[in-house]
Amino acid sequence: MLKTIQMTIDAGMLEEVDDVVAQLDITRSAFIRDALGTALKSYRLRELRRLDEEGYRLIPQDDEEVEEWAGVQEWGDEWNVAK
Repeated sequence: MLKTIQMTIDAGMLEEVDDVVAQLDITRSAFIRDALGTALKSYRLRELRRLDEEGYRLIPQDDEEVEEWAGVQEWGDEWNVAK
């Protein structure tokens, strides 16, 4: 369900948005919804990375754990084997 909101925006930015939406042949609302969706995805990704870093900082991997995973990694060049 879509909700109507009111927002304040810099006049120069609004002019730029109006130019872009005219080129894309979409509404301001559609453009802003897409921009907000992109910003929210970016925020969630940054937050996940921050939490991951925090987890490794609080509980760092020991050398034995790193060695265990290093043994199962394959860094071969399987894409170029047939060439």
